[in-house]
Amino acid sequence: MATNGSDEGQQNPALEADLDTPANPDHEFAEFGAGCFWGVELAFQRVVGVVKTEVGYSQGHTPDPNYKLVCTGTTNHVEVVRVQFDPKLCPYTNLLALFWSRHDPTSINRQGVDVGAQYRSGIYYYNETQARLAQESKEAKQKELKEKIVTEILPAKRFYKAEEYHQQYLEKGGGQGNKQSAEKGCNDPIRCYG
Repeated sequence: MATNGSDEGQQNPALEADLDTPANPDHEFAEFGAGCFWGVELAFQRVVGVVKTEVGYSQGHTPDPNYKLVCTGTTNHVEVVRVQFDPKLCPYTNLLALFWSRHDPTSINRQGVDVGAQYRSGIYYYNETQARLAQESKEAKQKELKEKIVTEILPAKRFYKAEEYHQQYLEKGGGQGNKQSAEKGCNDPIRCYG
């Protein structure tokens, strides 16, 4: 450790790679930012082969952020869904296809009425295969669109799990108590409400 008063050698834990691993060694993590994490999470919950979903904050510079702090716009965190999946049942490309279908990847720091850097579009990868497939999918999607895609593709940084009330929010009924199905294969419209 340097003793000259400099910060050299000290790391910001928020900027470190997400080194979490699924309990099952045959599973993988994937992470996506596509606007408010409630509806995005429910969409991923419904995918066959998705074992678990968690919503949280990543890609920012402030350790241990909470929702109120992230909403100030000062931490640079993204609202993300971290998906644990079984690649034998759900190829990563299936998750990418759902990601592109769930939001407007040409909208900078905004999805619908939600505005701010925490709503930016991003794919945060856990290995080089995911990075390559993400880039290939972005290039393919760009051919379908006139506007430029602004989705960032970056290594997954430290994942900070959001407050418990955010987890499976729409499945639990959201702010209005209207539970929505997270059943595998369900294609009911997803309604987001606070």
